[in-house]
This record gives sequence, structure tokens and C-alpha cells, in this order.
Amino acid sequence: MTDSARDALEHLRDISQFQWYVVPLFVLVIYVYSVELERRNWNVFFAGLAFWGMDWFNEIWNALVFHGTGRAPVWGARGSSAYQILIGLNVEIWLMFAVLGVAAAKMLPPDPRVRILGIPNRWLLAVVFAWLCVAVEIGLNVAGILTWDYWWWQASMPVLIFLLGYLPFFAVSFWVHDMRRVRSKAIVTGVIFGVDVMALIVFDCLGWI
Repeated sequence: MTDSARDALEHLRDISQFQWYVVPLFVLVIYVYSVELERRNWNVFFAGLAFWGMDWFNEIWNALVFHGTGRAPVWGARGSSAYQILIGLNVEIWLMFAVLGVAAAKMLPPDPRVRILGIPNRWLLAVVFAWLCVAVEIGLNVAGILTWDYWWWQASMPVLIFLLGYLPFFAVSFWVHDMRRVRSKAIVTGVIFGVDVMALIVFDCLGWI
């Protein structure tokens, strides 16, 4: 096991690390979604949830990589945190991703057919936002609080971080945003979270995450 993985495991689901600042941050997340709910802005509401659910999916398979290898996750979260949920996910990251999808969806042009620099705006913005997230991750890695232990997942090779780490988040979120029927948005978002919840229950019971 790598030192960084051991550091991330040290406080895994240790409730004694809890800090009060999580409570107002969680209330702010609720407020963000309640505003969209009040306005019946289903596009942004479900886009944000779909984005959040996609992050959960990534964090689960990342934890499974650690279980399978016994060496390290693809990425690990270490350092001070109010609560370490999974080896690569703490409560601060969890709350951040809950809002990021909403923020990205609110920046979309109303018409998905509009092109920017000749490129469909959804794909252009998904690519731009994904690369911005990669840049932030590199900064967190340099700071030593987000760790990478595999040669193929490094700042020197950011393509996989872009392709697996972030582009699917934005692509699925924008796809849900543009669905014509609210029922379709709800079904897809429900499926994403359904898979996440089942995986969390099953793999936690098995002791794999």
C-alpha cells in the first residue's frame, strides 16, 4: 500500500473528525436546488443531480480499484477533512460536486443548436469545463491533498483524467438538461442514483469500499 493511500484510509468514515462548517455548506446546497425547484427549472435541477450522480459512480469504481489492487486508488483524498466518505471522496468534494453541475448547466445557451466558433455549444462547453476541472485537480495534486499513484494518471498525462474523470460528467449532465420531457430527466437521473445506491450498499456490505 502506498503512503498516500494509507494516509487517506487513516480517517475513513471517522465521525470524530466532523466539523460544524459542513452543516451550513449542506444548507447552501439545499438552497441551490430549492431555487431551481421553486422556479420549476427542471433542466438545471436534473442536470445538477445527474452530474452529482456521475461523480458518485466515479468515486465508487475508484474505491474498488484500491480494493482490487491493495496498493492505491486511482486518486486519493488526504489531508484535513470534516469527513472522509470514500478513499477518494471527502465531504468537501461531495458538496462541491453537488453545486458544480448546477453552475455549469446555468451557463448553457438556451438553444442547444447554437454553435460557438463553429462547434456545437454543448460539446464545446463540456470540453472547456472538463479541462478546467483537470487544471484544478493538478493544482490540488501539487498541493499534496489529492494524490495520484499511477503513472498513467498524472499531470504529465492528463488525457485520461479528462476523458474518464470529467468529460462524462458534463456530457451526461448536458444530455439530461436537453431532454424534452421532465419524466425522461427524472428517469435517467433516478437510474444513475439507483446504480450508485445499490453499488454502495453491496460493496460496503462486502467490505470492498
